[in-house]
Amino acid sequence: MSELLPAAAPKPLPSPRSPGAVAAEVRGLADNGGLSLPRPGEDTVRRWAALAALGRTDLALARLAEGHVDALAILAEAGRPAVPGAVYGVWAARSGGTGAELGPRGLEGTVRFCSGVSTLDRALVVATTPGGDGSTCRLVDLDLTRPGVVREPDRWQAIGMDASDSGDVRFDGVEVTPDVLVGPPGWYLDRPGFLLGGGGVAAVWLGGTAGVLDDVLAVLGAAAKVDEHQLAHLGAVHTALRSAEALLADAAARVDAAPDADHATLMSTCRAAAERAAWETLDRVPRITGPTPLCRDRAFAQRLADLQVYVRQHHGERDLAALGRAVLAEGTGR
Repeated sequence: MSELLPAAAPKPLPSPRSPGAVAAEVRGLADNGGLSLPRPGEDTVRRWAALAALGRTDLALARLAEGHVDALAILAEAGRPAVPGAVYGVWAARSGGTGAELGPRGLEGTVRFCSGVSTLDRALVVATTPGGDGSTCRLVDLDLTRPGVVREPDRWQAIGMDASDSGDVRFDGVEVTPDVLVGPPGWYLDRPGFLLGGGGVAAVWLGGTAGVLDDVLAVLGAAAKVDEHQLAHLGAVHTALRSAEALLADAAARVDAAPDADHATLMSTCRAAAERAAWETLDRVPRITGPTPLCRDRAFAQRLADLQVYVRQHHGERDLAALGRAVLAEGTGR
């Protein structure tokens, strides 16, 4: 079975990091072909391994890179070329009643959690239509220099993922012409690649968890003594990480073997497993290391803070309940 996490850890980015430096790193990767990944269903194993490696290096970097490669995959699925040289994001959040809407005045509303808010060139913006329930949402390929696009990076106040350049974007009557609409109404959610994209995010979480474990092993390797309690927690973290990795690697191989099959339950399971491994790690690691690296090693503390924020893209019990409902309906537990 393929592995998503090689034994050799990538070199992490220095910390503290500025959003501008991380964005420049992403742009450099895009310009040099480092983000030209196979589409989901073509070589999903290689795609997810690359995303996991980015997460293991730096989660803020991985967040921007994952948004860009997801946008490229979406455009390819629509048979639409990406704008050459542009760095993309996908902005789809509908948090706390916010979100973009496509109405008579064009694109309006506020979208939260827009990573790359200050630095991206373009974004695929998911917008509902007036009175719609989401099933008729439209996808807009938007030039972010257009009049009416108001970027608000100061809305992001968290320490976790602070270098991802995330914030709010307010759309104030942005003109939307037919040439910037991607796919028919409802296509964004109905397309096969939607669920596979969620599996790619789980691969980034997996990599971020592996990065935390890399740091823990460095701390323990430099310690004068390691006690049995630390070793027990380390064993538990290792088991959680490798179990999630095995599931994701198997899932990626299954997707490649049958890309047109219904993988909804499998992708939800991958996301739940990666989320569980992350939280197992976040719970146990401070008990392994104690407070010293949390307080005296900025890069270490930043990794934990980043992972805690990023993994909350999984909606906890709500997503688990949806998964349980699907498992019960299928009646197979697979």
